[in-house]
Amino acid sequence: MLWPFRPGLMRKLRTLEMQRLSVEEFKEAPKLPLIVILDDVRSLHNVGSVFRSCDAFRVEAVYLCGITACPPAAEIHKTALGAEDSVTWHYFEHTQEAVAKLKAQGYYVYSVEQVEGSTKLPQLAQQLAQLQKKGVKAPKRYAVVLGNEVKGVKQEVVDLSDNCLEIPQLGIKHSLNVSVTAGIVVWEFAQQLFFEQQENAQCQAATISKPEKA
Repeated sequence: MLWPFRPGLMRKLRTLEMQRLSVEEFKEAPKLPLIVILDDVRSLHNVGSVFRSCDAFRVEAVYLCGITACPPAAEIHKTALGAEDSVTWHYFEHTQEAVAKLKAQGYYVYSVEQVEGSTKLPQLAQQLAQLQKKGVKAPKRYAVVLGNEVKGVKQEVVDLSDNCLEIPQLGIKHSLNVSVTAGIVVWEFAQQLFFEQQENAQCQAATISKPEKA
């Protein structure tokens, strides 16, 4: 049954009511254990949009690689709207260097690409659960590589990755803008690694706080 619409119950929030963090508070806040790697992304507007999505879900960092532009830049700021100041970023001349560094630090690296045997995004939750069953050897942090607007993720980078993620598509193009892809993928990781765990913790706390029946 659909809930009836009641005028006045869906008042738009004012900016001051959104409890937005300052840049300093963002830097100190717990982060989503995810790094987003941009592999030769040419559009500065796309780079800015990725920063904005990463700010929204408190991503650990953005790695800018190859021809990907770095802040400060007016075109990045136009879509990032200041998120380039809150989100930590690093530049690497070669994407392979960034991936190798993260893997050496224990990150599980996904390339977001259409490949044989890819993990479809709706299967991510199940795969993350399987990875966590490895106990001590289970990855605690993740990275996703997003590729060039025309050529996608370089094959050499795909070869270095632990796995590939693919967003199932139903249209004629089978192609999404890289910043749109970033938003979808980052949200899915946030849902699995942050929001769902937060909800489970709240449920456990509520269960513990319930008084036992006499």
